[in-house]
Amino acid sequence: MLSIRVENLSDLAIIECKGRIVRSESVFKLRDVVQAQTAARVIALDLSAVEAIAGGGLGMLAFLDRWARDHDIQLKLVSPSRSVVDGLVHNRLMPHVEIATLHEMMDILADADSRYSLAA
Repeated sequence: MLSIRVENLSDLAIIECKGRIVRSESVFKLRDVVQAQTAARVIALDLSAVEAIAGGGLGMLAFLDRWARDHDIQLKLVSPSRSVVDGLVHNRLMPHVEIATLHEMMDILADADSRYSLAA
C-alpha cells in the first residue's frame, strides 16, 4: 500500500511517498497526485520511505519526468530508497531522472520559502 502526503510552498510541491509502488492502484495514485501539481514550478518527490517499487512504478517515474518537462516543471527525486535506486539502475533509468542533492534541495526550499514569505 502506498500513502502520499503533499505539501505546497509557493511554487514548490513536496510529495512524500511511503510504502510500496508495486500494484497498478499505487502507480496510478502516484501519477494522479503528481499531475495535480500544475501550479508548481518544482516537484520534489520524496522516495526515502518507499520499501519496494516494481516495473510499473519505475515506468511511471520515467513517464512523470517526461510529463513534467512537457509542462515546464522540474521533477526531482529526493532521497530515493535503496530499492528505488536499484530499480532505476537495473532498468537503465538513472540517466533519465534527476536526483536532487541535499545542497540542491536546501537551495530550492530556501528559494520557495522566500517567495512564500513575500506573497504572505
